[in-house]
Amino acid sequence: MTARISPYLGFSGQARAAMEFYGEVFGAEPTFSTFDEYGMAQDPADAGKIMHSQLELPSGGGTLMASDAPAAQPAPDESSSSVALFGEAADAEALRAVFARLSEGGTPGVPMEVAPWGDEFGMVTDRFGVGWMINVAGAPQD
Repeated sequence: MTARISPYLGFSGQARAAMEFYGEVFGAEPTFSTFDEYGMAQDPADAGKIMHSQLELPSGGGTLMASDAPAAQPAPDESSSSVALFGEAADAEALRAVFARLSEGGTPGVPMEVAPWGDEFGMVTDRFGVGWMINVAGAPQD
């Protein structure tokens, strides 16, 4: 099977700001398509909203996608999504940096520290209301 699972975040008008922030965090350039560009803005308030945004993480690390809810679709004020990001010990420095950036203006959860299962782990809710779980694999147990 060659299918991939990718997080798709839903926002109420903050998709562009969130994806631009994630692009800075991960060092990648997001793409954006608005409802108006595809002729899907049935309500004038939807014209500039993001119908689809995509961010390809470097080194094949996955794809993060997002959109804004159109006016006719009820949506929460904040995202109720969570994203888990896992890496090997060789990625520890980069993953700690991602955790620090996502924490800026966010709500602390669990600080990055060695968890009972031996990995370094932390949780934070970023300034857009998206929960993040960051895990750095520990040394293999014999």
